[in-house]
Amino acid sequence: MSFIILVPLLPLLASLITLIGRNASGHRRAKIAAYPIGAAFLGALMTLWLVATQGPVTIRFYDPASLSMLAFPIGFHIDRLSAVMMALISAVGTIIYIYSVGYMHQDPHERRYLTLIAFTTFVLLCMVSSANLMMLFLLWQILSYLLYLLAHNHAHEATLEGAFGTFTLLRVGDVAFMAGIVLAHQLYGTLEFQTLFTKAIESPVTLTPLPGIEIGGATAVTLLLFLGAMSKSAQFPLHIWLPRSLYAPTPVHALLHAGIINAGGFLINRLAPLYGLSSTTLHVAFVVGTLTAVLGATMMLAQNDIKKTLGFSTIGQMGYMIMECGLGAFSLAVFHLIAHGLFKATVFLNCGNVIHKARREPAFPHADHPGEEEGFSRLTWATGFITTLLIPLLILLVTHGVLRVPLLESQGAVIFLFFIWITSSQAILTLTRLRAVASWKVSSAMLLTLLFVVFIYLFAVGSFTAFLYPNPKEVASYFQAAALPNWLFDVIVVMATLMTVFGWWYLYMRAHGRTMWVSTWMEDTRDRLYVLFINRLYTDEIYQKFGQMVMRVAHRFDKRQQGWSQ
Repeated sequence: MSFIILVPLLPLLASLITLIGRNASGHRRAKIAAYPIGAAFLGALMTLWLVATQGPVTIRFYDPASLSMLAFPIGFHIDRLSAVMMALISAVGTIIYIYSVGYMHQDPHERRYLTLIAFTTFVLLCMVSSANLMMLFLLWQILSYLLYLLAHNHAHEATLEGAFGTFTLLRVGDVAFMAGIVLAHQLYGTLEFQTLFTKAIESPVTLTPLPGIEIGGATAVTLLLFLGAMSKSAQFPLHIWLPRSLYAPTPVHALLHAGIINAGGFLINRLAPLYGLSSTTLHVAFVVGTLTAVLGATMMLAQNDIKKTLGFSTIGQMGYMIMECGLGAFSLAVFHLIAHGLFKATVFLNCGNVIHKARREPAFPHADHPGEEEGFSRLTWATGFITTLLIPLLILLVTHGVLRVPLLESQGAVIFLFFIWITSSQAILTLTRLRAVASWKVSSAMLLTLLFVVFIYLFAVGSFTAFLYPNPKEVASYFQAAALPNWLFDVIVVMATLMTVFGWWYLYMRAHGRTMWVSTWMEDTRDRLYVLFINRLYTDEIYQKFGQMVMRVAHRFDKRQQGWSQ
C-alpha cells in the first residue's frame, strides 16, 4: 500500500521539476514533469481498485498521542469517495497540464504557472484524502490562496481586482467553515470523521443560542460548514467571485471548474452522515441549490462572452449538484460532479483553442448566413413528444400520483425518475433543432439519447450508489431526512412538468413561424428581466456599495476612537 502515498506526492514532484533549474531548459523540464502527473493517475486507479476490494486505507504520518506539537493527526484516510475523487482529479490534472505546456509556451511566466498547476493538483489530492476535518480545512485554505495566484497576469488591473475579490469573498465562507469546526470539536470532542459521525449519532446535542430558541447541535455545525461549501462552490449569493476570476488563463478555469469548485459538493458528501442528521440543513441546501441552478442558468443565457457563458453554466451546474445533496441524493450529486468535471474541463480547453485561434484570425469565428430553416418534420416532432412527455409522464403518474405504487423510498425513487426525465428532455429538445439531417436519423438519435440517459441514471441509482454507500439503510435514511412535505413535493413536480411542456409548445410555435400572444406588460417585464440578468442581477454593484458603506462606518468608528484617545 506504500504506493498510495505517491499518488499526491507525484504532482508535488512535478511542481519541483518545473520550478528548479535554469530558464533555458524550462520547456524541456515542463514536458518531463507531465510524466509524474500521469503516473499519479495510474496510481489513483490502482488505489480505487484496492479500496473497492479491500476496504478503506488509513495512513498516519503524525499522531498527537506521541508528540504535542499539533492537536490533530496528519495523514490520509482513503475510502471509496476519496478514491473516486482522486481518480477524477489526477485524470483532469494530467490532461490540463499537458495542454498547458503547449498553451503557455513562450509566456514569460510559464514556469511559475506550470508549477502552480502541478501544486494545485497535489493540494486537491491531499484534500480529498484528508484524515480529519481540520486537515481538510487547512488544505481548503491553501486552495483559496492558490486561486489568487493562479490568476497569473497580475499586471492586468481587472485580473488583479478579480483575484483579490475572489480571495476576499472566499474568506466569508472560510470563517463560517472554521466556526463549524470549532463548534464540532466543542460538542463532540473530535474532528476524526468516523468518530465524529458516531458521537453525533449516539449523543445528540441541543443548543439554545437565544432564549426560547433551540437548535440541534448537528444542525448548527452543518449550517456553518454549508456556508463554507456555498462560497467555494459559488452558490448564490456568494457566486460573484467566479465571473470575476474569468480573466485567468483558460486552462486554469478548466482545473477550477473540474476540481476546485467541486469542493463544496465533496465536503457535503464527506460529511453525509452528519448532514443526514439535520433535515433543516438539507432543506436549506435544497433551496439554495435550486435558486442557484435557476439563476445561474438564466444569467448564462443572457451573456455574450464565451468564458462568462461557461462560467455561469458552471454556477448553474453547481446549484444542481447542491440541490441533489439537499434532496438526499448524495450519490447522484457525486455522479453529477464527476460528469460535469470531465465535461467542463474539455469544454474550457476547447474554449481556449477558440480564443487562441480568434486572436490569430480576426475573421474567426466565421459569420455564416444559412438559408431559411425548415420546420420540424412530423416524425421528429412525434418522436420527441412521445419520448419526453407521454412515456415519462405515464411512468411518473402511475408510480407516484395515480396508483401510489411504492418504489424504494417514495420521494427518493421519484427524484431519480424525475431527473431522468428532465435530463433526457433537455437533450432531446436540443436535437429538435437539427435541420439538415433526415428526420428518421434525428428520431433515432432521440430514442438512443433517451436509452442512454436512462441507462446512465439507472447506473447511478443502482451500481454507483451501492459502490459509494453500500448500506441501503444509510441511503434510505438520507432520503427520509431530506423528505419534503408531500404537498410541496407534488407542487414542485407539477411546476417542472408544466415548464417542460411549455418548452415543447414554445419550440413548436417558433418552428412553424407562429407567435404567442402576450400582453404589453408581459413584454415589458421580459425586457426588464433580460436587462437584469445580462447585468448579473447587479450583485457586483450591490456588494460594492455594501463594502463602501462598511468602510465608511469603519472610518467613522476609527476617528471616534482616535478622538477618545486624545
